[in-house]
Amino acid sequence: MTNDEGAVGLLDLMESRRDEFVQGWVRSVSGTLRGRLSAAEAAQELSEIYNALLGALKQGGLVGRGEHFSEVRSLLIELSRSRARQGFTPTETALSVFSLKQVLEEALTESPEGARAYLQLARLLDDLGLFTVEEHSKTREEIISSQAEQLLELSTPVVKLWDGILGVPLVGTLDSARTQVVMEKLLQGLLDSNSTHAIIDITGVPAVDTQVAQHLLKTVVAARMMGAQCIISGIRPQIAQTIVALGIEFGDIATKATLAAALHDALAEIDEAASLRKEGLL
Repeated sequence: MTNDEGAVGLLDLMESRRDEFVQGWVRSVSGTLRGRLSAAEAAQELSEIYNALLGALKQGGLVGRGEHFSEVRSLLIELSRSRARQGFTPTETALSVFSLKQVLEEALTESPEGARAYLQLARLLDDLGLFTVEEHSKTREEIISSQAEQLLELSTPVVKLWDGILGVPLVGTLDSARTQVVMEKLLQGLLDSNSTHAIIDITGVPAVDTQVAQHLLKTVVAARMMGAQCIISGIRPQIAQTIVALGIEFGDIATKATLAAALHDALAEIDEAASLRKEGLL
């Protein structure tokens, strides 16, 4: 701490009236929680932050970027992440820090020296409040990214249609990220079930353009490398017309109008292979 009289008085006041200030801080913050966090939980969080803040002020003064504020920032990261997961907004999270200024204002501005020290502390708390906004945003981005991955997983199920036959019903747009998920899940499913056939059903895909066709072809090629035969089903009249108009070539990949027709062909191929093995021709 510097030798400035106001700063010394600030520290002495915050330490001597610690319980009063913490309780006032908790009351102020509790009004914004709207039942999403209990008063006891808020009291524990804010008490730990207050103690860490007091320790940092004793050690190195009001420069919030210093190493002596590492514990304060660690606690604020924990608070920000917790608030983000509980559905609080960045503003609500920052207000948890800003409200300490209101609690301290009356007590610290009774003298000119105290007012100057308070203004320094207010700038520090503003900096720490903005820090919580940054950490809250990072956590929200992580949550959104995780939820997007989970939705991709849910929207690309691989189901066993019959012994040796897997089905991948696709619904919605097929982009690069989703293609990768489809490919990984299909290949793993072929390995786990020892299946020889896969049906990729695009009945729920609203439109097929060149990019979507390329994604489908990549998935088929990957499955073939695992030794599985692929059939693309769900080729509706509109889809067929679009494919022809765009000049898209599926080559020797089997296509069917319905999932039922694709399943019928896959079963026929399996029966034929079983007959050939029985006769020793395969």
